[in-house]
Amino acid sequence: MRKAGVILLLLLTCLPFLLVAQEDDDPEWDYYYNDIHSKGDQTFIISLGTVFPTVFMNEGKKIEHKFSPPVGFTGSLSYHYYFFSSIFLGAEAGFMILPTVGKNTLFMIPLGAKAGYQFNYRKFEFPVSLTLGVSWHRYLNMGYFGFYMKGGGAAFYRVSNSWSFGLNTNWYWFPERTGIKSNNVHANMLDLTLCARYHF
Repeated sequence: MRKAGVILLLLLTCLPFLLVAQEDDDPEWDYYYNDIHSKGDQTFIISLGTVFPTVFMNEGKKIEHKFSPPVGFTGSLSYHYYFFSSIFLGAEAGFMILPTVGKNTLFMIPLGAKAGYQFNYRKFEFPVSLTLGVSWHRYLNMGYFGFYMKGGGAAFYRVSNSWSFGLNTNWYWFPERTGIKSNNVHANMLDLTLCARYHF
């Protein structure tokens, strides 16, 4: 699984260089301005990277998590629709895979709706967003379904009229309420991903 993840990250890293050669021959693309998007513009984003378990709380007290090494694999597919030059709404489907000390694996599938605002400077684009949704958790024979929230930002470089590439980071909050106070967990995680974004 880790080898496959490394290969996918390398492919995603090399993808910008393969696509630059196909940059659109649009003379207007030589002129950049702050309102680079307009109403009706859409983007589709694929992200792959790592996730870091951070702070886990139970009834206000910090608890030690059992992830070792404290790094997992994550990815997502996102869609954004621009209502104005900088404001967008969209949806996202993702996954997380985290190994534990006991050599078991936690699987998570978050699905959410998101809203965001994008800052632009010439070929650079800086979207920030908030996502609210639900997540399925599976560990051994145990499962959980509940709410999650994440907020984050990204930095993209627009290599052509149709493609931009960059880095994205998000802070996740997964509150798990089991009905037993001693088993309730508020999990916080941080991700760092490489992203390819298609504009249409």
